[in-house]
Amino acid sequence: MLELLEVEKRSGGAVHLADISLRLLPGTLNVLLGPTLSGKTSLMRIMAGLDRPSSGRILADDMDVTGVPVQQRDVAMVYQQFINYPAMTVFENIASPMRIARKPKAEIEGTVERVADLLKLTPYLRRMPLQLSGGQQQRTALARALAKNARLVLLDEPLANLDYKLREELRAELPKIFAASGAIFVYATAEPEEALLLGGNTATLSQGRVTQFGPTVDVYRRPNTLITARIFADPPLNVMAVEKRGAAFAPVEGGGRQIPVPPAYEGLADGPYHIAIRPHHVTLATTDGAASLPATVIVTEITGSESFVHLKTLGENWVLLAHGIHDLPPGRPVEIHLPLRHIMVFDADGASVDVGAVRKAA
Repeated sequence: MLELLEVEKRSGGAVHLADISLRLLPGTLNVLLGPTLSGKTSLMRIMAGLDRPSSGRILADDMDVTGVPVQQRDVAMVYQQFINYPAMTVFENIASPMRIARKPKAEIEGTVERVADLLKLTPYLRRMPLQLSGGQQQRTALARALAKNARLVLLDEPLANLDYKLREELRAELPKIFAASGAIFVYATAEPEEALLLGGNTATLSQGRVTQFGPTVDVYRRPNTLITARIFADPPLNVMAVEKRGAAFAPVEGGGRQIPVPPAYEGLADGPYHIAIRPHHVTLATTDGAASLPATVIVTEITGSESFVHLKTLGENWVLLAHGIHDLPPGRPVEIHLPLRHIMVFDADGASVDVGAVRKAA
């Protein structure tokens, strides 16, 4: 088990990490999800023992390892920028941590063959790293971390440099590897989709703080704050400031337009709120149980199977994600539809409104 207790990291007047407490269990995959400079790498370096926190403690299996350097910890780490030994073959790169640990020859060979097959490296085992492509070098670094069989494996955006097909294959395979190993895996990514594909648990980070931690699907479906909901949204979350008046939300810049209050929030007190909806839930077609809003097309991005329609609606810039090709010219007026069951509600301070508490109050 790895436990972080009120960990902070400061440098001069800057706060890189603030008041982070996490408990990671053996055999679990834990995703650190957040944008660039949110604190993911800083947190991983402290977990590894590469850096020491300014305050707080790190416990490994109930032992305080706060000041213990990485060389004395059972840790493996893979960075986005691959690191291999240039004078060693791929085989020797993968085998190196086991040779240092004086593992038997048969065990080393068996382990190298297994992870090389998993990561599609078998044809390259006798090559030198500089004879490989960037993706192959990254796979070699990942294979070495897996072969070490460490109790804590830290993966800092390890698939970012791989081609799409291999990245998708590994995303599907990695959770199986993690589950079977018994180790604690920590995986940093800036991509919400990757967090969902990997599953496990997710900690969302913003400006050096963990905003929420729990099973990945729960964090996605039930974000506790508007900040968490924004982190766990790609394309960006659609948000609108509103005033609840009776049975309707009145957008602040709505010009009299109203949005019915979703049934789950009928007992909500009147006052200022934010409503939010994910881009793939907004539609161009009329649907039952949906509110309609006027919008103007800003630009349309067509990817082939999907279209990202950027819109201006009631003073807000929104994105609509639609399946298929929708070639909508800039400036075109459209009507967009918001299924009420997919609307999330946050209070004026950005805290999620508890549906259960609303029902009790009603």
